[in-house]
Amino acid sequence: MSENLLNKRLHGKLTSCRKRKKAERRDYNWRMLALLPAWVAAAFIASNVIVAGALYLMDWLHMPLSSFVRPAILQTVIATLIYALTIGIVIGVPYLVRGKLTTTLETLGLQRLIFWSDIGLAPVTFLAYTLTATALLAVITQLIPGFPANQSQDVGFNAFGSQTDNILAFMTLVVLAPIAEETLFRGYLYGKLLRYVPAVVAALATSLIFGIAHMQWNVSIDVFILSMFLCGLRSLTGSIWAGILVHMIKNGIAYYILFVSPLLGR
Repeated sequence: MSENLLNKRLHGKLTSCRKRKKAERRDYNWRMLALLPAWVAAAFIASNVIVAGALYLMDWLHMPLSSFVRPAILQTVIATLIYALTIGIVIGVPYLVRGKLTTTLETLGLQRLIFWSDIGLAPVTFLAYTLTATALLAVITQLIPGFPANQSQDVGFNAFGSQTDNILAFMTLVVLAPIAEETLFRGYLYGKLLRYVPAVVAALATSLIFGIAHMQWNVSIDVFILSMFLCGLRSLTGSIWAGILVHMIKNGIAYYILFVSPLLGR
């Protein structure tokens, strides 16, 4: 092959690559960067309003759940309903409006079963996230006097009176929450945003919304960093399973510190 012919082919490939990148840039839909997070936030707010309304109605009918359901059970039921309603709204409403399903299992990162590689990546990613978050929070604490770096997170479960309560708290915090939050944020939101904006922008937007949702400065920064790692895992593996496992490890350690360790110290 002559040098001229080789140069022409290389030039053609470079030109084709540039044109493809330009086409991709033209195809970005930056409006969705605002609309999709707003839609997820609206669905979450609507779910809370619906559940709160149902509880208020039961109180008005003189049938308050708190009178015949243990607090831990009630908190578990409320958390389950809010998660399920939010995911149902973000997926179901567009289906009802358009008459077709616009969110697939691939969009959610649930198109396959868990792989051994997901299990192997989880502890490595958790360690990397922990080191990064610890270092960043230490820097912020030095730069901002009075920053509440050690403020504990309100997880919704306070007092327990039986082993059943502890099991319910574990199922909600360590099993239900990671699956639901990963499906909603790194699944639905990040998966949808990837269609419209660059992956880095999608990860930043998803992580920002995830951080804001936790409504505590120190926790928000911590979970923002966590979310960036989880978005990276989603892009690397094409699935949210590894992210779910990382999230379970994090919440499992928090559960032990909050609920198991105090009992052992008695």
